[in-house]
Amino acid sequence: MDLFKLTHHRIEIADLVATVTISNPPVNAQNDLTQEELIFAMDCLSDRDDVRVVILTGEGRAFCAGVDIKARAGKVWGEGTRRRNQRSARESYHSVRECTKPVIGAINGPALGAGLAIVASCDVLIASEAAVIGLPEVTVGLMGGCRHAMQLFGRSRVRRMMLTGDRMDGAELYRLGVVEACVPADELISTARAMALRIAGFSPLATQLAKQSLNNIEQLSLRDGYRYEQEMTIQLGRSEDTKEAMLAFSEKRAPVFTGR
Repeated sequence: MDLFKLTHHRIEIADLVATVTISNPPVNAQNDLTQEELIFAMDCLSDRDDVRVVILTGEGRAFCAGVDIKARAGKVWGEGTRRRNQRSARESYHSVRECTKPVIGAINGPALGAGLAIVASCDVLIASEAAVIGLPEVTVGLMGGCRHAMQLFGRSRVRRMMLTGDRMDGAELYRLGVVEACVPADELISTARAMALRIAGFSPLATQLAKQSLNNIEQLSLRDGYRYEQEMTIQLGRSEDTKEAMLAFSEKRAPVFTGR
């Protein structure tokens, strides 16, 4: 697949920031192709030296309204096909989490079910006032997304969302501390980009190791998690970027990072 000619995603790269836009009108619903494309896009961006931060957003009025229910209605699943679809779905979420570059989720509209899982896989979240997050699966006889929702919400809130289909809007997400900001729709991308450019100005090696550490220590004990961070600090301390950062600080100038 050509990175810049995907069917359901647009990718733009400028100033070390890649903006990935989910584009599957009308609501950016997920199917086998959108899932595989997201995996491919994140894997490619992980390897690009001209990308230090990724912004992930949706086209139009939705971020991602979940799986394509219309395509599933009445579908006959052959042997292994349902499991293959589910494998593709979970790997698409993991591709965001495991992308070597920090991913900023710019939630422009509804992020439901699978969309919530994508959002929960991002590193930093910014919502527009039109953003809505929810787990509507119970209303169509399905399940999914609860474990990802636990990354964002507490026990009671997750269970309420799962059992009732209730949704949380951008203002509520900001009140709960789930997102870093809730801004007017026309300010969403500029706000996300400002944060992305700030992160891109740091050592790419440092930000990549920071993300790797955060992913790995989430499920570790305090002792084991901090030991892991210390090992990463030792590894980072040997890099040219760390030496440059310290030298630039002492010389009161902007550092020039090489990612080595």
